[in-house]
Amino acid sequence: MGTVRARINSKAGLRRGFGPLWENEKSPLLPKSGRNGAPQILAPRDKEIHLKRATRIPDIFSCAVALCLLVGAGASWAQEKTSGREITVAAAADLSTALQEVADNFEHKTGVKVKLSFGASGALTQQIQNGAPFDVFFSADMDYPRQLVSAGQADGATLYQYAVGKLVLWVPADSSLDVEHKGMDVLLDPAVKKIAIANPQHAPYGRAAVAALKHYGLYERISDRLVLGENISQAAQFAESGNAQVGFVALAHASAPAMKGKGKYWVVPADAYPALAQGVVVVSRSQHKQEAAEFEEYVKTKEATDVLRKFGFTVP
Repeated sequence: MGTVRARINSKAGLRRGFGPLWENEKSPLLPKSGRNGAPQILAPRDKEIHLKRATRIPDIFSCAVALCLLVGAGASWAQEKTSGREITVAAAADLSTALQEVADNFEHKTGVKVKLSFGASGALTQQIQNGAPFDVFFSADMDYPRQLVSAGQADGATLYQYAVGKLVLWVPADSSLDVEHKGMDVLLDPAVKKIAIANPQHAPYGRAAVAALKHYGLYERISDRLVLGENISQAAQFAESGNAQVGFVALAHASAPAMKGKGKYWVVPADAYPALAQGVVVVSRSQHKQEAAEFEEYVKTKEATDVLRKFGFTVP
């Protein structure tokens, strides 16, 4: 038998230490069949090549898996870092449309979410004084931010004037009042029963309306017909809904997409009331001062100021 085995092995061309590999073996080193379906026997050099190819496959697979895990972990970390950045902004009601667009653009650029809370500047100042968790305050004047700075509740180094607002006299589109040509004189029309203004105790635009009425000598004559909105947005709502025949509103409201086509207006001359210089400041107790400062700086950019101009603001 030993002689027979030697002859077979010699005839097959095998060297000691190597055995045949057959196609039906479950191995990554499966050799191709020879002629007539006979199994092909690998020479030592061929076997070495098969081994290298076989071992390379799991190595590449492992690297690919590791890379995917690394990229996934990095993306998750970046997402968590971005999603955790958020500021809360208190803003005068005249900014309800313009600042929303500015904030959306800022969030798209930086990933920092901006939560907006609108109201009368005086009311928002009181909320900040009472500990409301705002990071930034956009007022419709400069006085309220200065009050907060004086009380140590806002950072004076961050205070600056971002815009100047404009006051208009507004009537519904179907009104018979020719406000565009008669201006303040329409207030003396018998059809005008109610005149909407923002509450002058809390809203700079309300004080501007009172000043304009006094400038034209009309305040005493029509003061009993004034309807006070909590802020300039509510005054605009009174006029739009018909609860008042006329309303003193911000040009920013009259220019807003939601108001276009719904009314006509007359821009009150700037010399009829004190300038509506509007200031912004970072609140002292803010827990997100870096993001707050970034937003303040963004409002100075051309992209942001173009939005403010679009809604009727004058930008310094």
